[in-house]
Amino acid sequence: MPDTATLHDEIRTLARERDAIILAHNYQRGEVQDVADFTGDSLGLSRQASETSAQTIVFAGVHFMAETAKILSPDKTVLLPELSAGCPMADMMTADELATWREAHPGIPVVTYVNSSADVKALSDVCVTSANAVAVVRSLGADRILFGPDRNLGSWVARALPEVEVLLWEGFCPTHERVTPEQIAEARKRHPDAEVMAHPECRPDVVDLADFVLSTSQMLRRAADSPADEFIVVTEEGLLHALAKAAPGKRFVNLEPRMICRNMKVTTLEKVRDVLRDGTNEIVVPEDVRERALTAVQRMVAID
Repeated sequence: MPDTATLHDEIRTLARERDAIILAHNYQRGEVQDVADFTGDSLGLSRQASETSAQTIVFAGVHFMAETAKILSPDKTVLLPELSAGCPMADMMTADELATWREAHPGIPVVTYVNSSADVKALSDVCVTSANAVAVVRSLGADRILFGPDRNLGSWVARALPEVEVLLWEGFCPTHERVTPEQIAEARKRHPDAEVMAHPECRPDVVDLADFVLSTSQMLRRAADSPADEFIVVTEEGLLHALAKAAPGKRFVNLEPRMICRNMKVTTLEKVRDVLRDGTNEIVVPEDVRERALTAVQRMVAID
């Protein structure tokens, strides 16, 4: 089996030959992040996908992320290194379920987390990421919204915007949902001087114990700018790799047991190389679905 450096060289050569750009989510394996042209959260990578001049996008992430790239760049070839890389949260809301929910609440805007299928996005008024959910909902000027599929991110929006009634779908991220207040308390005992940064996909009783509630991109900025030397990072453990680069010399600890999304970890360097070499695992979004989803995704990308 080739070593990491050899695989990186192979992948970069293939990317040049194929006019390809490699995007990697912050939760990917460290060696996959290191070969990417851009790493980031869903919002940052969506923007990169929409702005790239490359003909091929290799998206080291999960299925809904590659679909979002295809929605924004229909003329590009979008490849997903591992087709089985799904998102349990996205699977918790189907297009049929959303259509029924909408019909039961006529006239109320549907705000959908980007962690959702293209079919669900196509029935949404606007999409959001954890980085811009509050700003997007505020921009709507609505006094009532439907928010799905993540009840925890929706709860965070509701707390930030008490003037808006947020009706929640009962979905969640299993990796963040399993975090308990007891784990936070234990981590604070072991690291009493550390700042606690938690992702808004965590439950409200966990969010309440954090010093800062941030998306992954916001965590990277906080780590670099904060006077603190140590951080308890309450999100998927892949972010620790990016944090060490963003704030060298500082210390970052994940919870015990570590927070791992197995869907994010099925992508390997070998699989990135193989899709570049073979042109396999192309993501296709039917044009009628893509057109209906595009407006919702474009509004998400446009708002900080």
